[in-house]
Amino acid sequence: MGSVMVVDDKELMRDSVGTVLARRGHRIVAAPGGAAALDRLSERGVDAVVTDLQMPGMDGLELLAEIRRLDETLPVIFMTAYGTVETAVRALKNGAFDYVTKPFTGDELALTVERAIEHVRLLRENQLLRVVHGAPTASDTGVPLIGESRIMEQLGGELRRLAESNGTVLIAGESGTGKEVAARFIHAHSPRRSAPFLAVNCAALSPSLLESELFGHEKGAFTGADRLRKGRFELADGGTLLLDEVSEIPPELQAKLLRVLQERCFERVGSSHPVRVDVRVIATTNRELHREVEAGRFRSDLFFRLNVLPITMPPLRERLDDVAALATHFLEMVSRREGRSPRRLSEAAAQLLRRYSWPGNVRELCNVCERAAVLAPEDSISAELLAPWLGAAPTMNGAALHGSASPDGAGLPICDGTVTLETLERDVILRTLEIHSGHRERSARALGIGVRTLGLKLRRWKDEGRIAQTT
Repeated sequence: MGSVMVVDDKELMRDSVGTVLARRGHRIVAAPGGAAALDRLSERGVDAVVTDLQMPGMDGLELLAEIRRLDETLPVIFMTAYGTVETAVRALKNGAFDYVTKPFTGDELALTVERAIEHVRLLRENQLLRVVHGAPTASDTGVPLIGESRIMEQLGGELRRLAESNGTVLIAGESGTGKEVAARFIHAHSPRRSAPFLAVNCAALSPSLLESELFGHEKGAFTGADRLRKGRFELADGGTLLLDEVSEIPPELQAKLLRVLQERCFERVGSSHPVRVDVRVIATTNRELHREVEAGRFRSDLFFRLNVLPITMPPLRERLDDVAALATHFLEMVSRREGRSPRRLSEAAAQLLRRYSWPGNVRELCNVCERAAVLAPEDSISAELLAPWLGAAPTMNGAALHGSASPDGAGLPICDGTVTLETLERDVILRTLEIHSGHRERSARALGIGVRTLGLKLRRWKDEGRIAQTT
């Protein structure tokens, strides 16, 4: 069942058509003419339009042309008298879905409308599949939160409570802590679970590309825009949109995002017609947004709109009891993917992982486990195999494996209580860069983190004056 707009200048006809479709379970939006129909389409979306062909003012063909300018896929069905069938056929060539000839039966009209709604549903599913490169559009309710520590129990309960709401969620936390996993968990346990879940990496796109990606564009809006394109907000209608690293949205787009959060409508690039959507927004950030506001890099009103339901993902160093369970999960995942027998950690390897500070968090652990699953010569993964990959040191001696520092200072970061874990993380990263002559890609690979994560950390420390601008 869906939402159907009925357009006719005769009230009796509007009412009778609306009644027939309402009895079949459809929601009806009525409009007395073309201009009123366009106004109501801008206020709320519908799944199909049923319109008379001959109307005073704006006739059915003119209405079709305007609807096509707003939405290429919205199906339009014409009601036509016998004498205007030729015009109805012309409407089909202009993009109408079908027509029914008066007098028609209620079943004939209802079946045509239901075929149209199913047709557009398949079109939109195909659009979504192209956007996410073949991934399913609805999240699996089995999205895992791995770990049995008290912190994870509390986090799981909090995420489930957030899932029951439709409010905007702001997930903060260091890079690699699983912010996107938490967002997918919220969607998968929400009433929107059967609707689309889409994500946009706000740090990965230029301002112009990001605007088009979020809001879509009209044909001819800029060079290369050879057709109308729907953005992520429109494609995620009814579902959830994840704005990953929302702090990286440029100032010129922050105002437009604020309007979507406030009014649930926006304009495509190159258009002045508002598009209404029902989308739940989940945003993530690895920065402290209130500091970005104080520095003038992020709008305060947008921050307050995003910070409705805040939650912070704990770093892995605060839940080291979960490291073994996470490692087992990642090893099994890689083994299934590679078609190999499952690898397992030796007791010494598990202890080694629990003693490490994990500056790259869960993502770093995943990378280490994948490397171990591929390179381990036998099913049992030894501590000696893992040791060179933890921290900046290319090798580790026996003393480091048992929790003490090696004579030259290499090995696991050991906290003596006089420095913070973030300082240790910074020192490890800077030492790794030094070892690799400043080469970021090799350094990131040695640390088990992404190059973008490394770059974001260095940029933050430069902005805060904690490292030299030349690093």
